[in-house]
Amino acid sequence: MKKLLFTELELSPEILKAVQDMGFEEATPIQSLAIPAIRKGKDVIGQAQTGTGKTAAFGIPILEMIDPKIKKPQAVILCPTRELAIQVAEEIISLAKHKRGVAVLPVYGGQPIERQIHALRKGVHIIIGTPGRMIDHLERRTLALDTVRMVVLDEADEMLDMGFRDDIEIILKNIPRERQTVFFSATMPRAFIELTKKYQKNPHSIAIAHTKLTVPDIKQISFEVRETSKLEILVRVIDLYGLHLSLVFCNTKKKVDEVVALLQARGYSSDAIHGDMNQPQRDRVMGKFRNGTIEILVATDVAARGIDVENIEAVFNYDIPHDEESYVHRIGRTGRAGKSGYAFTFVAGKEAYKLRDIQRYAKVDIQRKPIPTIKDVEEVRITQHFEKVRTILEKEDTEQYATMIEHQFGDNYAMLEIAGALLKMSLAPAAKPEAAPAHKGAHGQQGIVKLFLSVGKKDNVRPGDILGAIAGETGIQGSLIGEISVHHAFSFVEVPAENASQIISIMSKRQIKNKPLTIQPAK
Repeated sequence: MKKLLFTELELSPEILKAVQDMGFEEATPIQSLAIPAIRKGKDVIGQAQTGTGKTAAFGIPILEMIDPKIKKPQAVILCPTRELAIQVAEEIISLAKHKRGVAVLPVYGGQPIERQIHALRKGVHIIIGTPGRMIDHLERRTLALDTVRMVVLDEADEMLDMGFRDDIEIILKNIPRERQTVFFSATMPRAFIELTKKYQKNPHSIAIAHTKLTVPDIKQISFEVRETSKLEILVRVIDLYGLHLSLVFCNTKKKVDEVVALLQARGYSSDAIHGDMNQPQRDRVMGKFRNGTIEILVATDVAARGIDVENIEAVFNYDIPHDEESYVHRIGRTGRAGKSGYAFTFVAGKEAYKLRDIQRYAKVDIQRKPIPTIKDVEEVRITQHFEKVRTILEKEDTEQYATMIEHQFGDNYAMLEIAGALLKMSLAPAAKPEAAPAHKGAHGQQGIVKLFLSVGKKDNVRPGDILGAIAGETGIQGSLIGEISVHHAFSFVEVPAENASQIISIMSKRQIKNKPLTIQPAK
């Protein structure tokens, strides 16, 4: 089916802004079908798996109908577990970010009920709860549902399997009949059908076909990372696997531009493609990507439509996609024409549950691996270097050069000593830092020093500015510079210990964004 852009769904400016802040551009199939139907006031039966974006499918219409001036419950969402209730509440709170005065409250067992009672007394518009705790509040008379205009059963089949049917019916009977009733379920058991017939009026049915992965030649790998470390991990993986053509997906246009700027500052040939670019601009970028002038293309999901380049070696989910279908479409850009490919996914913090849903419902095997260290990258580089030497020895005439070495050094040095010196020279630009200091860096590798810099966000300084300044002024390879964190009035940067003194000496005489710089080891 045709997926819609959120700008095509006639949303209020507040909701549209929140959607854009969250990184959504294109609605998922369930959102494209359910949002218009629910906003028209219809009762809806939605058959969709977890991970298809159904929370926004009902959350957006709920927020569009809420009247913040009425400090009473106007919508109830029932969930089978506390984990899902919390997850749904967090997403609706994010969607309500720019709607002033909307109060959202999750109610579930395991949390002190007094805290929930206090919040209910203050006035709540949207309640997300588990059936057991909702019944508890009704029996205590701490919750009245006579002002509720919409009720949603999320993962209704799960609630029925857990034995909540009686509780569900009690809750529904406490809500006025003149309401909108929306049921979402992955399956359609008999008990579920009976509920829909009993409590819905002429429901509009929506069924989303299950997405299946059809690209078996893609090796799928995930890394648990910190948000601030993603760029460093990206370039390490590119270097470790020797990738020449990679596609990097971000969830927002802003993130795409930031990643491209940081990659270019480190010397990687990269460019962006997103919705703010006109078609001629996109065509120029795609032309460069196809002919290999650009090795790394950073894109949003919408802008990546139509990308059909056979030689893409790897796809990176720099930001984890919002639903399983986007994941499948993204990684399908590699492993084409009978070739194998890689799909790397960066998972930060609470995004782990999204990856779990993708694996469960797209039935894919995503192998979790440890983050590659600088040592891993350097060992690969050294191995590749020796392979080149071996090829030259086997296929080319080196007698002339051996004679030159003998003439220069005679019997003063052994040939292995001379070979060692030449190897050190050839690898010097990316030499491994000495591991003498015991301090460990962002990912546990030794030989890292954290430096303090006297510039920050108030000086309009970004990580890319610091990276570019240090790499440009000192000649140190950008890939050796570790995590950069920019705060309001100062910043920190991790650098190889063996280069720290040189960086301090040079950069203390330089400026960043026309600001004099104080740089010293962080305390």
